[in-house]
Amino acid sequence: MTITEKLLARAAGRDEVTPGEFVSCRLDLVLANDITAPIAIDEFRRMGAEKVFDPARIALVCDHATPNRDINAATQTKKVRDFAREMGVANYWEADQGGIEHIILPDKGLVIPGDVVIGADSHTCTYGALGAFATGVGSTDAAAGMALGECWFRVPETIEVVYTGELQPWVSAKDLILKLIGEIGVAGARYRSLEFKGEVIDNLGMAGRFTICNMAIEAGAKNGVIAPDETTLSWIEGRTDREPVVLASDDDASYVRTVEIDCSALEPQVAFPHLPENTRGVSEVGDVPIDQVVIGACTNGRLEDLCAAAKVLEGRHVADGVRCIVIPGSHEIHLQATREGLVELFLESGCLVSTPTCGPCLGMHMGVLAEGERAIATTNRNFVGRMGHPKSEVYLASPVVAAASAVAGRIAGPEDL
Repeated sequence: MTITEKLLARAAGRDEVTPGEFVSCRLDLVLANDITAPIAIDEFRRMGAEKVFDPARIALVCDHATPNRDINAATQTKKVRDFAREMGVANYWEADQGGIEHIILPDKGLVIPGDVVIGADSHTCTYGALGAFATGVGSTDAAAGMALGECWFRVPETIEVVYTGELQPWVSAKDLILKLIGEIGVAGARYRSLEFKGEVIDNLGMAGRFTICNMAIEAGAKNGVIAPDETTLSWIEGRTDREPVVLASDDDASYVRTVEIDCSALEPQVAFPHLPENTRGVSEVGDVPIDQVVIGACTNGRLEDLCAAAKVLEGRHVADGVRCIVIPGSHEIHLQATREGLVELFLESGCLVSTPTCGPCLGMHMGVLAEGERAIATTNRNFVGRMGHPKSEVYLASPVVAAASAVAGRIAGPEDL
């Protein structure tokens, strides 16, 4: 079996499962946020549930429209906060201990290797970087999960993605996943598992692995996963008291497809509007002026991402007429970045540094685009109207390309500076 099949079999109490089967699995964690939790809470009430299956295995994170952007956002947040208190859910965050859900949950040790996790947010697939099965669901499924501690799945087929060679300077995990999506398309892995492996993956730190699995959904995947290794186990040390379950695909596991990507000649990638599959190398971009840069999000809001952007921005200044917004992924990352002098560097470079929030990624607040404006961002989606006006444009790239573009006033790579 593949690692995904093993994870689902274990959670279903089965010795084995095969692709196409329907299974009911025990859940290790159920997640919802300030946009999706209020709907889930309503459904939870409607089905007659009186308590959650396990308060310790529910996580409620208010991150999309917080700090509250308006009265409606404040009302949504209060609804989630009140529910958490009523149900005894300790894993509730919105302020000083909070941040973007897909960054703080692994950091707080709530997801470890072997887990099966559902979240009422499509980028729940991020946690596959830890060797867990993690996938997004609708709010009604999240409500049922909160009440019962179970969810049903159709076992997905698996696509094997092998990254070989050696990464060139300025090429990062964001480029690896953009390259893959560019090759197979946004429906190329629809309801399939993407299993990432190869020497390049073996040499990636956890920040890069989270980035890759975060965008599995952008290829239509049910989940993305990386088998846990010493890097994984070292990273979770001290974050949890639970014992990880380390699984890996069998040598004779069956894959529906294998995609091999040679990274030796790979350059930084940029995804053009209005789909993540519209990728090209930064040297092929041409002259594309920009109005805004966003560095952060659940895809690239970790300290390592901020350090990469700072390396490009150090000693330089954001171009006139460009807004460069930097959003640390959590309160703790914001604090670390401050202690290491990154926040001061960003401010001196002409950037705006925000409190942790999803904000501009989905056109919610803290960086909404007007008609005709163009942004390059380290976020994960560039659909029509994703960051604001339907006639605005969003380009996706890594932190170093975003930072270089902020300085150049147009889409550019670090080597262009």
